[in-house]
Amino acid sequence: MAQNLMEHCNQYDDFLSRPCTLVNGPIIVGAGPSGLAVAAGLCQRGVPFVILERADCISSLWQRRTYDRLKLHLPKQFCQLPDLPFPDCYPEYPSKDQFVEYLESYAARFAISPRFDHSVRSAKYDDAAGLWRVTAVVAGSEVVEYIGRWLVVATGENAEKVVPELEGLLDEFGRDVTHVCDYKSGERYRGKRVIVVGCGNSGMEISLDLCDHNASPSMVVRDSVHVLPREVMGKSTFELAVLLLKWLPLRVADKVLLVLARAVLGNVAKFGLKRPSAGPLELKNTHGRTPVLDTGALAKIKSGEIKVVPGIKRFSPGKAELVNGQILDADAVILATGYRSNVPQWLQGCDFFSKDGMPTSAFPNGWKGTRGVYAVGFTRRGLSGVASDAVRIADDIGMAWQEETKLGKRRSCFSPF
Repeated sequence: MAQNLMEHCNQYDDFLSRPCTLVNGPIIVGAGPSGLAVAAGLCQRGVPFVILERADCISSLWQRRTYDRLKLHLPKQFCQLPDLPFPDCYPEYPSKDQFVEYLESYAARFAISPRFDHSVRSAKYDDAAGLWRVTAVVAGSEVVEYIGRWLVVATGENAEKVVPELEGLLDEFGRDVTHVCDYKSGERYRGKRVIVVGCGNSGMEISLDLCDHNASPSMVVRDSVHVLPREVMGKSTFELAVLLLKWLPLRVADKVLLVLARAVLGNVAKFGLKRPSAGPLELKNTHGRTPVLDTGALAKIKSGEIKVVPGIKRFSPGKAELVNGQILDADAVILATGYRSNVPQWLQGCDFFSKDGMPTSAFPNGWKGTRGVYAVGFTRRGLSGVASDAVRIADDIGMAWQEETKLGKRRSCFSPF
């Protein structure tokens, strides 16, 4: 197989004005938790690979695009990657810095060395050769190509920020506008009136952080939202949900969670947080919508320190007009509007992914496509989903690679040209 790949590289050498690298194993795109988890599994199965990462570090989302007070929303046992638990000394909800430290120790443990500053521009399956051709730009200048039998898409659901189109925001508002990926702390907003667009976990936590820094946040809630206590009677709500689903139908488990949530949090609808008609677990399974796990923002909402407002109709200089006609004066806007997949920007001719960059097959079948393509980090089930898919992918590639090795078709890890 290695000889056939070399011949194929030479065949195209005349019109390829770029370095070509044969990967005698899978090409993994993305060095976040998803890519690292697959790589660790391949290491343990003796399968060579290469990881291409556009940033200059592992897990750039956590290291570069998260706010300072961020902690894991779930207990650490539900967030660990395969074959390496969190240290016992870590708290139940590790901080951002602790999670990054864990990921770095994970990469070191399995000797994972991504190729940084490799921004993948295209990945396409070559039918004639039966191989994937991946083109990347290195450090913004040199174009290189990698050729291999398997492609693992590990860029995940949160590769690119989502900036909604809000009338007047960019051309009329004339004040500070920031996406959550660039927000670090509320210190720079001290004493300011801030509109937070979005009421998910990030929107809630940023509103809380702004309060802690003596800012005045108004949180925009356009749609219904499930707010649950992070813990009930000292037990993680997520862990409780997992236990309920072992014994009860999903809708019954939802009803139990909502009864407990009302008992702990009260009727949140009277504070502008209307619950959806479908339960939190049902919404998560069908639409990937994650419930908000309250870490203190609700108390600020009840006290009036965080104002809940409806959708925005338009922006004007220093002001926002709401859909109910109310006018808000504002010094800044923070867009807690989330992220999306960037797969459609670079993966070509592959019907395994839909136009929105997510696998066309729903969980638990969205990890493997045809022609040697795999997806990890797209389950909408957080790090636990990452771990389960990573194990499946490593097992599947490992078995195929070992079978081909037995046939004498693989001899080395990399063959640079």
